[in-house]
Amino acid sequence: MKVRSRRRFLGALLAAPLLPSCGRKRVSGRRVAAGATVLALGDSLTFGTGASPETSYPTVLARLTGWNVINAGVPGDTSAQALARLPALLQEHAPQLVLVGIGGNDFLRRISDATTRANIQRTCEQVLVSGAQVMLIAVPALSAAAVIAGSLSDHPLYEEIADSLRLPLHAKGWSTVLANAALRSDQIHANAQGYEAFARSLADAARAAQLL
Repeated sequence: MKVRSRRRFLGALLAAPLLPSCGRKRVSGRRVAAGATVLALGDSLTFGTGASPETSYPTVLARLTGWNVINAGVPGDTSAQALARLPALLQEHAPQLVLVGIGGNDFLRRISDATTRANIQRTCEQVLVSGAQVMLIAVPALSAAAVIAGSLSDHPLYEEIADSLRLPLHAKGWSTVLANAALRSDQIHANAQGYEAFARSLADAARAAQLL
């Protein structure tokens, strides 16, 4: 009896799908052609605070990809405010792809992780219902101490949402830029070089996800 039970267990184990030993499984999307409308939804990091409009990451990304990237970044926006703005933006622009990069102001204002996670997940779900694709952009768990120490890391809720909805995720983009004083205009915003570096890393992530 013990032998049969062990065989059944081994059979089930061998039949189970293999998971990567480290990191998350890559999620691929559909290619977004040059000239297509892409909506960049976010806060001051999307808007380009700390640099000129022509050096914001959506503008640089448009140059790198040929996409028509709409900058829908509003400084100070929380995840709830971005979610509230989304329906009108989807109706106005009918994007093929939405880059969702929001949450930093939630962390700074100490809004609960559960609330932030729910808002970002609802944002992504509404985009998918509209027929557009989503690329989720991870934001670091911002704090003054972490920025000063240069030890930023992505908040885990972004990977959780990406895994839950099977979305491509741009990880470590902002964490890398904002941890480097040479790429910042202040403690929580990039400078022109930082936005350029972020846009290039985002284009690479889009290419890896077969969006580009």
